[in-house]
This record gives sequence, structure tokens and C-alpha cells, in this order.
Amino acid sequence: MTVDNIAGEAVARVRERVTVSEVGPRDGLQIERAMVTTDDKVQLIEALADAGLTRIEAGAFVNPKVVPQMADSREVLARVRRRPNLRFGAFVPNVKGAELAIAAGAKDLKAGIAASDSFNELNVRMSTEAGVAVMANINAVAKAADDVQILGVVATAFGCPYEGPVSRDRIYRLFGQLVKFGCPVIYLADTTGMAIPHQISELVDDLRRRWPAQAIGLHLHNTRGLGLANALTGLQAGVRDFESSIGGLGGCPFAPRAVGNISTEDFVHMASGMGFDCRLDLDRLIHAAIIAQDMLGRTLPGMVMKAGPASVRFEKGEPSVKLD
Repeated sequence: MTVDNIAGEAVARVRERVTVSEVGPRDGLQIERAMVTTDDKVQLIEALADAGLTRIEAGAFVNPKVVPQMADSREVLARVRRRPNLRFGAFVPNVKGAELAIAAGAKDLKAGIAASDSFNELNVRMSTEAGVAVMANINAVAKAADDVQILGVVATAFGCPYEGPVSRDRIYRLFGQLVKFGCPVIYLADTTGMAIPHQISELVDDLRRRWPAQAIGLHLHNTRGLGLANALTGLQAGVRDFESSIGGLGGCPFAPRAVGNISTEDFVHMASGMGFDCRLDLDRLIHAAIIAQDMLGRTLPGMVMKAGPASVRFEKGEPSVKLD
């Protein structure tokens, strides 16, 4: 079954494309304390690719002493199968990380700046302003390489757990810098799950008025249970690029009480049911979520992997849907 089956009558009309970028193998696994094997990471990435994802964040080139879970990113990128129209990405905090990622075969370099100095210093050991200068150097490295692009992120765009609300003017300045770098998409990250839906639409509308040609994406966490509500608001505000994590994996090592990103399969189920075209196979996404859950040995927060799609029909008295 594909997601087209979920949309029902909605498939009869022209459907807007929504791009889903998978961050589970990086943002999802980085907070896990028990080390995940390279074999398991490769298996998960292959399952995600089988579902039709065209952008998968496969690792991070960071200090392995700080984020040991990502120490094998080079090997992971060496082992995953290249497919047409599939771009593998990696998080890079500095020029050295960018060079290592490119050498390993990453095509999308994820580089972010937090609107909060406190969070930026915890995350990448430098102030926000220093981070802008580093981003410029990363961008130069990316432009010098073949078919490599930098994906920009404004982290803590909706609030910081250490500083509280962030200045809108500061967000404008950081976003404007990323526009100058030529990022094909700039993500607004609700890094610690502090956003309320109206904040999503207000900030997206403000930025679109200032930079109407710039593609805006959303990177949302479900820390306070509002992840999908914020994603829905983003869709209604015209956002067509979302980052998500299979099974709802994730959490930032530097964010107190952090929980995972919005679940990929939950978001695809919702967006497809609304008539958007995610071009993904929901059954295969559920299969990938189950792989992740079995791999970690604990129940993941994703809901559709447990209940099945709304299109599933039960026999009377049947207690649950068989997903494996």
C-alpha cells in the first residue's frame, strides 16, 4: 500500500508536493546511550531509502568524544547504497567536519546557527556571531566541491531553554545571512519543542515577506506534544519542506528533557491524508520504524507504527492490526 491509498478522493485533484527529509539516523540516534552498531545503522538507512526518501541525514562529523554515537559516520556513508535522486547528508559544525563529510560522500551539509548564544555555545562551542563566520567558511568548502550544497538551520528559532524567547530581529539577521550563502532551503528549528502553532505561522509569514524567493523548511520536536500541530500549521502557512525522524526518534544532547523529532510516518500519514503528495510508501516507513524500535529494544513514540494507517479495516473483535 502506498500513501496514495490514504488520501481517498484527494488523489483525484492536483496534489502539492511536500518534501520529507529524514534525520533519524543522525538527529534520532545521536542521543542514544547504548551504542548502535554500524550494521544496524546501514540496515535502517536502506529501509528508509526503500520507502522512497530522497534526503537522508546519515551521520555527523563531530568530535566523537562529545557525540560518540556518530563516530562511525564515515563507515556508514561508505556502506550505504547510492541510488538515483537520493542525497545523503551529514551535520557539520566546522570546516574540518565539512571536509570529512565531503570526502565520505555526503552531498548535503547541515550547518546551523542557534539564535541563542547559550545554546550555540553548548552545541558547537562558540557564540552565535562566531558561528556565522564559521558557516561562511563551510559554505565556501561546499561550493568548491562537486554537487555539494549547504542546508541552513536557524536553531532555537522559537525559544531557548536557557534564555527564553529569542529576538525576532536576531532571527531575521541569521536567516538573512543564510540566504546570502545560497542555501536551497533554510530550516527553522524548534530545537527543544517550545513552539506554539501561532508562532509557526507568524514567523514563516514574516520571513516570507522579507525573502519571498527563499524556500523555508521546518524542523520540529515533540517535547510538549505539539509537534504535529506545529507541522499542520506549517503546511497551512505554505511550508513544503519538513525534517522528521522515523518512529519519533531523537532529542538533542544539549537540550534538557528533550524528546524526539516529529515522527516521519505520522507526519506522512497526516499530510497524505490531507491530499499532499509526499511520494513515500507508508507501509515501508512503518517497516523502517519497526526496524528502529527492534534495533533499540524499546517502544518508540510514533503512533501510526502502532495503530496502522486510518485506511486499515479491522474484523469485528480484532484487538489490533498486525504490522509486521
